[in-house]
Amino acid sequence: MSTQFFSKLSQNYIELLKDDEYYDITIEVGEDPNNKDNVLAHVKLPNISPEIFQIIIEYIYGGILSLNERDTSDFLKILIAADELHLQELIDYLQKYLIDNKSVWIEQHFGFTQKISSKSNNFLELQEFCTNLMAQFPEKIFKSFDFTSLSEKSLISLIKMDDLQMKEIEVWEHVLEWGLAQNHTLNTNNPDPNDWSDDDFKKMKNTLQHCLPSIRLFSLSSEEFLKIRPYKKLLNNQLYEDIINSHMNPSVGPTDKNIVLPRNIKTERFICSKIVDLVLVSAVSKWIDKAVIIINGKFDHNIKDAIFSNIQDTAEYAVCYCRTDGPIFGRDIVIRTSNESTNYNDVRYKKDYYEKRIRDTDDKFQIEDYEVFKIMKK
Repeated sequence: MSTQFFSKLSQNYIELLKDDEYYDITIEVGEDPNNKDNVLAHVKLPNISPEIFQIIIEYIYGGILSLNERDTSDFLKILIAADELHLQELIDYLQKYLIDNKSVWIEQHFGFTQKISSKSNNFLELQEFCTNLMAQFPEKIFKSFDFTSLSEKSLISLIKMDDLQMKEIEVWEHVLEWGLAQNHTLNTNNPDPNDWSDDDFKKMKNTLQHCLPSIRLFSLSSEEFLKIRPYKKLLNNQLYEDIINSHMNPSVGPTDKNIVLPRNIKTERFICSKIVDLVLVSAVSKWIDKAVIIINGKFDHNIKDAIFSNIQDTAEYAVCYCRTDGPIFGRDIVIRTSNESTNYNDVRYKKDYYEKRIRDTDDKFQIEDYEVFKIMKK
């Protein structure tokens, strides 16, 4: 790509640039400049490489921006140089070009791009693009090549999102990956937590102290929680005990009222339901070896409002279905029809096969809807 600026600017400036016989200013760029003596002025630009400065000086003299076959990362280096030299027109052009033509590259190298965009208030367009990308497609940030170069502030803003469409175990794994990247010795020499010393755990806990509270650990299934157990020392003792208790008895919630609620993940990604959300899915997954009945009346992200009941070992069945009666949950809830239509409006309850009572009285009652799922281990 080669773009012409200042079309009316005299092309003699380009010829003057190429003439190295007469000059009265030297400009040092990079770390190993080739200086000439006896000049009237001497300018140092240590933060700009000779290669990038050559592109900039051609732009200044001839209004030509030559970016043919250059890596996109060079565009950002030119952007930084343009900002240092106060070339606002070039700054505006490069930001627009990157956003319009290199959005996929930005997604793949989000950490690097965001770091550059935060260096100057002149990069507002690029900053806004990065902010919108984080808000609308946070999952893409975790999949970027340089995810671990994100700042702690950016990482926390990501994992705090209630509508982050990722499994919580994936969030945990990404946060752990980020933490290891900040501790190069652990990441390179000793990534296995079973071999960590107390000092190693202390370093990681300190690194992740502001990130861990935003991970919804109570949303993990029992199988997923096993992946976290080797990192037990990263969590405070009470939190760890609460998680253990929640797996032993899903109706028990955390003792800390500041624990964040499960995310608003679209359930159709995991389960087809009009009633069940992922809070219940997570809780039921901890009872996966047992038949469970859930009565969901005023349930609203509070697991304590749901009733969990195991089928008793002596019961003949947990759920069955008859053409004349409709679904029967044990012999506790029987749904019948008063006529031959499919509108089953006669619902009766009597405690029998299930361990816990789900109603205070044995009598007829009404239901709005019901769903039955089969839970299987992978």
